[in-house]
Amino acid sequence: MNDPAALQVGPLAQGPDDASLVRRARLGDERALETLVLRHQDVAFDAAFRVVGDEDTAADVAQDAFLKAFKGLDRFREEASFRTWLIRIVINTARSALRTRGRRRERSLESVDEPVSQEDPARIALIRTEADRVGERLAELPEKQRLAITLRVFEGMSYREIAEACGSTEGAMRVNYHMGIKRLREWLT
Repeated sequence: MNDPAALQVGPLAQGPDDASLVRRARLGDERALETLVLRHQDVAFDAAFRVVGDEDTAADVAQDAFLKAFKGLDRFREEASFRTWLIRIVINTARSALRTRGRRRERSLESVDEPVSQEDPARIALIRTEADRVGERLAELPEKQRLAITLRVFEGMSYREIAEACGSTEGAMRVNYHMGIKRLREWLT
């Protein structure tokens, strides 16, 4: 599930790819910009939230990041995917927001999507409790470990994409991912 196109569902998965939309946006096509926002707003918000830990701040960061991306679209060299480039802008914008607001420590992580099923309510409650416990522990990890895990697990990104988004090397992000997973396993057992 490392293919970004495989993650896209619904009407936005159909139609032009990101590279075509970027080319059109560079020429002033506002519909292309709108499509890029609609296609990537969730991943931008999620990445921002993972860094700042607050929904309102994350929404502001995602919006600021889109504005920065669109203002700097001429500087996008297409060496990485648009999504990876945007996430890097989101992460940098979120870090800057934390510095500006004097908040260095992230506090929470949104819960794993709740299961929709006809299973035993006690089992569902147990699953929710465990998901909350994992989310709390994940929020305690150092930023690079938390980002490596969340971008890999929740966004399905490859190590290469995560490295590009975080401004690191692929090897370093692999290490951060595996160290974070190891730490989570130790804490949760």
